[in-house]
Amino acid sequence: MNKLKSIDLFAGIGGIRLGFDQAFGDTIKTVFISEWDEKAQQTYRANFPDSVEIAGDITQVDEATIPAFDICLAGFPCQAFSLAGARKGFTDDYKGMSRGTLFFDVARICAHHKPKVIFCENVKGLTIHDKGRTFDIIEGAMRTLPEKGYTVHAKVLNSKDYGVPQNRERIYIVAFRNDIDSEDFEFPQPTDSSKRIKDILEEQPVSAKYYLSDVYLETLRRHRARHEAKGHGFGYEVRDWEDIAGAIVCGGMGRERNLLVDKRQTDLTPVTKIKGSVNTEGIRKMTPREWARLQGYPDSFALTVADVHLYKQFGNSVSVPVISAIAKQIKIILDVYEKGATK
Repeated sequence: MNKLKSIDLFAGIGGIRLGFDQAFGDTIKTVFISEWDEKAQQTYRANFPDSVEIAGDITQVDEATIPAFDICLAGFPCQAFSLAGARKGFTDDYKGMSRGTLFFDVARICAHHKPKVIFCENVKGLTIHDKGRTFDIIEGAMRTLPEKGYTVHAKVLNSKDYGVPQNRERIYIVAFRNDIDSEDFEFPQPTDSSKRIKDILEEQPVSAKYYLSDVYLETLRRHRARHEAKGHGFGYEVRDWEDIAGAIVCGGMGRERNLLVDKRQTDLTPVTKIKGSVNTEGIRKMTPREWARLQGYPDSFALTVADVHLYKQFGNSVSVPVISAIAKQIKIILDVYEKGATK
């Protein structure tokens, strides 16, 4: 099989690329990368030290200047479609950029280059946004891309079924160019639903900085009590080590939704400025490395920026084992195609 060329759009810290690299091995090569967040670029470069420069704002990139490619990887921004957000979809504006319409940059680039495969990941809410019309627009755009169009396969998968203890439902879209027979393509069956939080914990006691202060913990309890009094379920949550984690997210109370009781750390001397004292109940946040493991990143993945950025990056990222499992299924179809093309 000839080496396939891929591009990594809205690359984040490279989770989709990592999954495809795992599945395709040395038969795939990344030839273009786009990511506008500078801290995410920093993490990406630390883990993919190749010579490809990272482009910033994809809306300013002329598609004709992008090298030819076979596979488009695109984790286009999900905030516009998230069930946790305002769900404004294609009208969503953020810092002067319409996040919902960034999908059309994927379409613009793929219309020009006509890759063999387009792969996208997004939140489950994309499927029901605007009564399904948003997804119909995306699917319709792929089906009618010039010249041959694409056959679209889409499915919601849960990370907890693929070797990571995180309840994270996402939609995965795989579009094959119509001259490629993808009738036999199937999304992967669950591979491992046995993992629990205990399997991703740091092996050694973690710093006291990850433990909540008693003042903040009391604030969280009052906050939850107020919501419960109104009949809401909003609030922090302490997870048992034998449980699976809730979906990690970068905003709001993302870290407080997956608190742990961990009494292995006996030195509770504050290492950062906090109100009150470190709580004596052993309640702490997960560490960035634990979040990385929840997303299936290997421990060799370098964490080189501050924690606040790492939480955002992993909360926005993908579950690598799910990507890898789907990529293996894509490779099966492309292998058959490549063999036929070389006869």
